[in-house]
Amino acid sequence: MNQASFSNNWKNGGVNSIAIGTTFNYKTDYTKENINYVSEVILQYGKIKNKGQLQRKSSDRIYWDNKLGLKLSESWNFFGSLNFESQFDRGFSYKTVNGIEEATTISRFMSPGYLTESVGFEYKPDKYFWLRIGTGTARQTFVLDKDLYKAFPKNYGVDTGKVFRNELAFQLVSSYERDVMQNLTLKSRYTMFANYEKLRSIDQRLDVTLIAKVNKLINVTVTGVALYDDDADDRIQASQTLALGLIYKFPN
Repeated sequence: MNQASFSNNWKNGGVNSIAIGTTFNYKTDYTKENINYVSEVILQYGKIKNKGQLQRKSSDRIYWDNKLGLKLSESWNFFGSLNFESQFDRGFSYKTVNGIEEATTISRFMSPGYLTESVGFEYKPDKYFWLRIGTGTARQTFVLDKDLYKAFPKNYGVDTGKVFRNELAFQLVSSYERDVMQNLTLKSRYTMFANYEKLRSIDQRLDVTLIAKVNKLINVTVTGVALYDDDADDRIQASQTLALGLIYKFPN
């Protein structure tokens, strides 16, 4: 949580503001004989309100990944996975008309929403790194708000009047998570989605997070995201956040 306020005669400049954000991470990794099951949930939501402006989101994500693997050798698995991704709240574009700020909805829960099924081979040489090679991957993009195209013509690749689009693709997903030094953890995940019908335009996303543990309750987190998806924008999208907050780790 962050809050700032200034008196009317504060000469250095500033704007009254309040911001709050939360992140929930859950991961389970279960292995029995040659079968491995991993499920990971990431929930993020945050908002900022500056005086004189409409409220804005600082983060908003629903991410749920499930993978079932069958061990083939020491470092290789055959896997099947199911992944869901969307957001909690409406997203807006903003403009000022005659001195009044206006917000137009360009996204909301399940607009877009993504459901991805993949089968292939997983390379996992140690507990810090893994790479999934999804030779058979299908992704459904949902836009349940049929009027969204009026404000956002790209409509996340879904044809006007329809609510979903199906794609067949080759997919790579990799993850690296390790303590790089005492009380400092690096987490990264890279996803590449190559539609077999549109190989010249490959969707890519890179998430990098650094977590510095101050003590048992407080940590500092720096997060960066780079995303390219021409169904959303023709340029690379990027975001960065720095947060000081409270952390609670559930016992195993």
